[in-house]
Amino acid sequence: MNKEAVNGARSLYYGFFSKMFVFTSDKNRFDGIKEALDVMIANPMDENSAEALKEIKEFLEVGGVKDLVSEYDDIFHNPTTNVVRDTASFYDEQIESGKKRLEVKNFLAKTKIRRDEKNFKESEDSVGFLVTFMHELIELVIRGEKSYDTLQHCLFKEIINEFIDEYIEALYENDKSNIYKSLAVVLNAFIEFERLYFDVNKPVSKEKVIKKEEPCEFISDEEAARRKRNREAKSADSVMKACDIPEESFAGKEEEGDL
Repeated sequence: MNKEAVNGARSLYYGFFSKMFVFTSDKNRFDGIKEALDVMIANPMDENSAEALKEIKEFLEVGGVKDLVSEYDDIFHNPTTNVVRDTASFYDEQIESGKKRLEVKNFLAKTKIRRDEKNFKESEDSVGFLVTFMHELIELVIRGEKSYDTLQHCLFKEIINEFIDEYIEALYENDKSNIYKSLAVVLNAFIEFERLYFDVNKPVSKEKVIKKEEPCEFISDEEAARRKRNREAKSADSVMKACDIPEESFAGKEEEGDL
């Protein structure tokens, strides 16, 4: 693959995703998005993403930016709905602002790029920040700063690649997703291309742990006491076996005055 030849297209895609995933009140938030769509529609990743891109364009032509913002808010910020979580930390540890955020901040510290904290409210490990960060790194590479090649590879491999499939699935399956369902299709196709670009494998799917409900059982106080005595006896027996201490060693200990 001629990487230099495709960097312009990669930058375009990351810039497009930045506009779609970054929360901002900037009135110029979606400037250039229709032009980007035209270029991507003319040169799609595959048939599915080609159709999805056309759906996004049609949605914008019919409903405009207002409907797009409304759907975005319902998916990511509406407290009355099952919102889509968008940070690497959440998919890694099920918490916000975890170790993945620190890792991204460490990557950021190695660059000349700085976060605009006044206008950019998302966490450093959010999808919006990550795609914007990648866009800026590619632009630096295009301008001749080849040292950022390694950094963008590490950012994709160690952060984005590890959780992005789960995020895409959550976005696609969210009951409020309409045009963002189409966007999930485009993002999925692009991520597959990025894996080829960086020669990175798709991570092994994490097994979802399903907690089994304990059966509801009523027992009498007498039965509860009997079970407790049995548990205590088994526990004591296990301790003695684990320590390999003969049971008779415990006999008469109180008479010796030891605690």
